Amino acid sequence: MFINGDLAEHISNIEKKRFQIFFYSLVVFTLTLFNVKRSKMTDGFGSITWWGFSPVLDLQDKDLCSHLQNVQLGDGELPELNILMVGAGDCRHILKTLAHTYRWPRQKINFYILEANMECYARHLLLLTIALESQNRMGLQEKTELFMELFGNTLVRQQTCEYLESMSNEFIKMVTDFDHLEKKMPIIDMSSLKFKERDFLEGIFKFWRNKDHQIFDVSKCWDLRLRQYLGTRYDARNGVFDWDYNMKLVERGAKIIHKSEYNRWRNTGVAFEIREGNYEFPNKTLASGLLLKTQDGDKVARRGYWGDVLVGPFIAFGLESEEKSFFKTYNGLHTKMAGDVTEFNITSMLHEILNKTKYELPQMEDTKEEEEQKGPKLQEIREEDELEEEEEEDQNNVKQPEPEPPAADAETEQTPLEKEFVSVPVENFKVHFLPLNCAQDLSKKSKYQKLFNIAYFSNSMVHHLTPELAATLADKASVILELTLYMLELRPENIKLFSEKVTNMAKAAGCEVAAPCNPEKDNFARFTFSR
Repeated sequence: MFINGDLAEHISNIEKKRFQIFFYSLVVFTLTLFNVKRSKMTDGFGSITWWGFSPVLDLQDKDLCSHLQNVQLGDGELPELNILMVGAGDCRHILKTLAHTYRWPRQKINFYILEANMECYARHLLLLTIALESQNRMGLQEKTELFMELFGNTLVRQQTCEYLESMSNEFIKMVTDFDHLEKKMPIIDMSSLKFKERDFLEGIFKFWRNKDHQIFDVSKCWDLRLRQYLGTRYDARNGVFDWDYNMKLVERGAKIIHKSEYNRWRNTGVAFEIREGNYEFPNKTLASGLLLKTQDGDKVARRGYWGDVLVGPFIAFGLESEEKSFFKTYNGLHTKMAGDVTEFNITSMLHEILNKTKYELPQMEDTKEEEEQKGPKLQEIREEDELEEEEEEDQNNVKQPEPEPPAADAETEQTPLEKEFVSVPVENFKVHFLPLNCAQDLSKKSKYQKLFNIAYFSNSMVHHLTPELAATLADKASVILELTLYMLELRPENIKLFSEKVTNMAKAAGCEVAAPCNPEKDNFARFTFSR
């Protein structure tokens, strides 16, 4: 029998379970009511690209782009490199190119960013702001942790949530006042955006600064996406995750991703747990809107998590690194995980942006066991004992001064994040935000004619590479197309077919193959445009 308290708690638990069953039934009915096609909710990649499905690139690397000797001279007599990024989803290529500028001859670099969703522009601004935080406001380790959480976690820590809410006010000022943007983040240029797009950005930042955490229940959204994607396999989802990991990710070369971190992300959406902490606040930067079409033909807007629930954010920074010690194996197993590689790569990039020097992995000190084996020397023990005796005598003979009372008018010291935000100065580097899906309009404007020395297309927006867009490419421009190696829903024959199709599209636009590629092993196909 239950006593009064236990009975009340038992009834409360029953009511909660009934409500959950009712809620999920209602959602499933609602999703069934809407006639949603292909890549909305029914596939694992979703309708918005939050992170790239290929490793990060330094776009000044001569091995990657052989055109760099043909770049144009700018007004300041510096070579000018203009790069078009179509649908990259994140700013990984921008950050690595910026971090490595000191390794190459000086030149003026302009990135032109074209995305399909305004939420991607908002995240570009956020992640670039974190990368350019001054050391007075934030240390290197803290910046790395903040970047990783907001980049790839559905749930973040309290301090991360507070940073996002605080900086959202700055972002609103930036997007509504270009003078303020030029003062705080001169690296960003939003002058090409339409007024309605800037208004949309302002609305996104107002949503981010909302302190009501229930406004975006990302855990529930994640679970609903899994239910929609897996269907009848939901109850056996751990077996599905295991199959996707062993038979797809590992087989395609991503063995550095550990099974535990992949399964954790597939279940919860939390990819990176850098340190022990409470990951319980929603990452509102991963919220986006989606227009759902009912059977009656009406369109209804719904906010939720509509991104990737299949691959994960490990590919962008977690598969390759200059530090080869992360890829050591023991008995055929990696001693490090993709999270470790990601942390090192991001730390390295942020360090190089600030200091213009290569980041070196800190050397490990002797372990405790080695120190115990060595033991202290007899002379060191005697010297320590003598020093302790002298300190005790000094303390007994010297009268300790009384502590002074604190001044009444002493000002409270500001915490680092309460200080005014001013980005780290960056020379000869600019990031231009272009209007949404404006690829076909670029060729109609004279300022974009023969402008771009490099053009990068993600696998989801490669269809924008058309003969019309070729008018915007400079002579001998490099064209880089992202392939589908880590699109886990595709079978090997489909991966090959995709590579053949994009190769034909590139040739139709006037491009020639710059280097042979194997779609079953390579992440990119490289071409050279010749007019």
